[in-house]
Amino acid sequence: MKKVVLLLTVSALLLSCATPQTVRDSKKVMKGEWVLNSVTHNESGTYEISLFNDVSRDCFEGSVWRFIPNNNTGTYAIESAGCTVGERNFIFTIQEIDTASGYYDFLLKPTDERGRSETNQGFRVRLSQLSENIMVWEQSLMVDGKPFKLYMNFSKLQ
Repeated sequence: MKKVVLLLTVSALLLSCATPQTVRDSKKVMKGEWVLNSVTHNESGTYEISLFNDVSRDCFEGSVWRFIPNNNTGTYAIESAGCTVGERNFIFTIQEIDTASGYYDFLLKPTDERGRSETNQGFRVRLSQLSENIMVWEQSLMVDGKPFKLYMNFSKLQ
């Protein structure tokens, strides 16, 4: 009897720690290469925007992103003239936050080639739209004491 209770307890723990099916499905859709077409915001006016403590919004537009979901790693390549060009590495995680709306939290942490982060700093965005061809990230910030939203709009290359 004790073995049965122990087995059920261990099974329940393993199931509760398992990745939800919707997150696994999202990772399958994300796999491959994407281009960041545009970075927009919800406020009128001109803003100097840098993303992920790296380069400006203009440098990110046109960058190519590669997601490798089996080990939660990826790269993005900045190639725009006048920018610090080259490939950057990151690790990422997706956490389901609302099954009804389909929204997910997406955590991106810049790393070196070996997956180590110098600062251990990550950036949380909301994965607000994901289909076979389109992905949209939404980041909520405060600017001058008011809510400010950034939208990063991707399309799939492969």
